[in-house]
Amino acid sequence: MQQKQMNIELRSKTGKGISRQLRREEMVPGVVYGKGMDPVAVSIKYRDLQAALAGEGGQNNLITLVGGGLDQTMAIIADLQRDAVKGTYKHVDLHRVNMNEKLRLTVPVVLKGTAIGVKEGGLLDFAHHELHVECLPNNIPDHLEIDITDLKIAHSIHVNEIPLPEGVKALDNPKTPVVSVLGRVKEEAGAGETA
Repeated sequence: MQQKQMNIELRSKTGKGISRQLRREEMVPGVVYGKGMDPVAVSIKYRDLQAALAGEGGQNNLITLVGGGLDQTMAIIADLQRDAVKGTYKHVDLHRVNMNEKLRLTVPVVLKGTAIGVKEGGLLDFAHHELHVECLPNNIPDHLEIDITDLKIAHSIHVNEIPLPEGVKALDNPKTPVVSVLGRVKEEAGAGETA
């Protein structure tokens, strides 16, 4: 998990018109909320939000907020709305975190190696690209890595078989297959093995 810093500005006006105006000024409207605090409307420079999302942790990066009376507040991005066509950021929800309280979030799964079953003609089925986990903010992993090198045809790696960093607990059903190698791809007619 990477730690980032992001400048924010308080905004007193809200609504669609104000949000459109902010976007024209290369700002992203947002809100900071969390346990024991009233939601605070903020705006963030587009490039600062991009920088906070950069790196492997993406939305799970731990962010130190600067400005707007929220200096040194730690947060993660709880929700990020994008323009459906352009892919640009439209709105961001920042969730203030208590460094001593566990969070529930999703973490991407990354596969390492080439499965032996694929080399033998099987088809890789990567069913779950991310998993739900619970951990303290300082233990948020950038990703969960699965070595699939020894995965054979008709075998799977389940949630409970994924090595987790210390302090991280998987919340998905332990028996859920995350990645599998399905049976051999049918060979072309007449191209069978000879005795």
